Amino acid sequence: MADSPASGGRDAIAVLRAAARRVRVAQRLTGDPEQRLLQSIVDATVTLFDAEAASIALFEPDPDRLVFRVAAGEQGAGAIGLTIPTTRGLAGYVFSTGQPLAMSDVANDPRFDRAAAERTGYVPRSIAAVPLVDQAATVGVLQVLDKRGSPTFSLRDMELLAVFAGQAAAAIAAMRVQRDLASLIRQALRSLDEAGELDPAGLERLVADLTRGLDGAGDAPFWRLVDGLAGLQAVGEREQALAAEIVAALSAYAAAPRRAGQRVSRSTR
Repeated sequence: MADSPASGGRDAIAVLRAAARRVRVAQRLTGDPEQRLLQSIVDATVTLFDAEAASIALFEPDPDRLVFRVAAGEQGAGAIGLTIPTTRGLAGYVFSTGQPLAMSDVANDPRFDRAAAERTGYVPRSIAAVPLVDQAATVGVLQVLDKRGSPTFSLRDMELLAVFAGQAAAAIAAMRVQRDLASLIRQALRSLDEAGELDPAGLERLVADLTRGLDGAGDAPFWRLVDGLAGLQAVGEREQALAAEIVAALSAYAAAPRRAGQRVSRSTR
């Protein structure tokens, strides 16, 4: 007998939920790839420009603000975690207008937010900043402070910084899509719902049901195991191989009762 449409829908939902759980496990094992990517960009920027500092501020809504997520260079550490309005300071100007900016004497510009700079522990003399643009939207700002070998930033410097910004924005957008399980599940459900039977409210309820409780309690045995496996990335191949054999043996042990139950179920048909 062919499976009913309802059973096919249940199977599809089960697959989506299993895929979502796998993504959660992978995220837990690998940490925050977006943070590592952003850090690698500012590290490279500081090295390339031989600058005192470089930082990336990303847009966050509700309330709208720019949050300095990563920084590099001898004078950069104080910027991490700084939050400013999207229309304030030179970074706010670049974000709100979408225009790059290079200045050799920031103290004399009325847009310069000296109070915010002092909160970082470093007041720059010169700055170059470019927007991080994802398609039509600006998602953040990349800025460089004080080249050691020059009091100004050249046109060539701005061209190079724009290349960094373009790559950063594209990579951030790609990783955010992969990270957003709700968005991915929503897209998959829309493609499965060929008859258009799911209204927007019903779709959102189903997405919420699928994603609710995927992580479970942070200290649950399963997630402690996942976190422990993440720590094994720092040990040698021999220890990793031993851990893999232990986990495989436990998985086989757990699967044995299920297989036995399936055999019993088939024999009673």
